Amino acid sequence: AFWETVLKRPSQLFTRPLRWRRACPGSSASAAAPGELQSWLQEAGSLTLRLRRLCGDSFRLVVLDQAWQKPFAEEARLLRLRPGQRALVREVSLQDTDRPLVVARSIIPLHTLHGADRRLARLGNRPLGHLLFADPRLQRLDLHVTRVEPAQRLAGAFDSGSAPIWGRRSLYSLGRDHT
Repeated sequence: AFWETVLKRPSQLFTRPLRWRRACPGSSASAAAPGELQSWLQEAGSLTLRLRRLCGDSFRLVVLDQAWQKPFAEEARLLRLRPGQRALVREVSLQDTDRPLVVARSIIPLHTLHGADRRLARLGNRPLGHLLFADPRLQRLDLHVTRVEPAQRLAGAFDSGSAPIWGRRSLYSLGRDHT
């Protein structure tokens, strides 16, 4: 009962789970995105590092929420979590000064947080991507993209515009674990 009293909604970013499609070069999901976004959606390296290079000293990470909660059903399925099993859910905004450029939702299963990987639960305002891409065990297993309509996102974390925005998600492995 403790968790239900603390958590007001399953996400500070989205009103409901998003519909994702596998992102492969030339796929219909990727091709639908505007041309200027293609390289961002298909970025093979660290999106955080690319944003740092773009923004320089004005790059900021703002933690919107970090709590133990139930992931969306599809997230739990991809991470092979039992229905109702909680994971560490972290939502952040990567910004140029105060202007959000990218919002991110990370789901970290409890079984991932052992040994040296316990540090993933204590990131504070450090980007997850910084630690992940420095780890030689990191392997991207899958990449998906989505189009997020205004009705699917919560006000505050996003630019208030009425245009759709594009998202991507990655499934990573650190050794045997999926993150």
